[in-house]
Amino acid sequence: MKNSSETILESANNWIESRQKVALATVIKTWGSSPCQIGSKMIVNEKGDFLGSVSGGCVEANVISECLELMKNKNLFKKIHYTVQDESAWSVGLACGGELTVFIEQIN
Repeated sequence: MKNSSETILESANNWIESRQKVALATVIKTWGSSPCQIGSKMIVNEKGDFLGSVSGGCVEANVISECLELMKNKNLFKKIHYTVQDESAWSVGLACGGELTVFIEQIN
């Protein structure tokens, strides 16, 4: 039986084989309340389709947006840190009091 990371990476490979740009988002650090553990993964293709999860609600929507921007600008990677101390914390859903760091990268 495949785990979710294997399924996500297989799907990413399928998108790449069909000539789509793909970004991989991975939770690399958490503190306090966090819906997903370190190592959680999500893939996003250039159309905005995604599979997997790195958080929930507005944070995940922001990660998808960041992935799309990364691919559009042809950047290779970016680290994003979400915390309740940020001015945008409430708008991206971190009212729970936790912190989350996500590493996004283009894969091929």
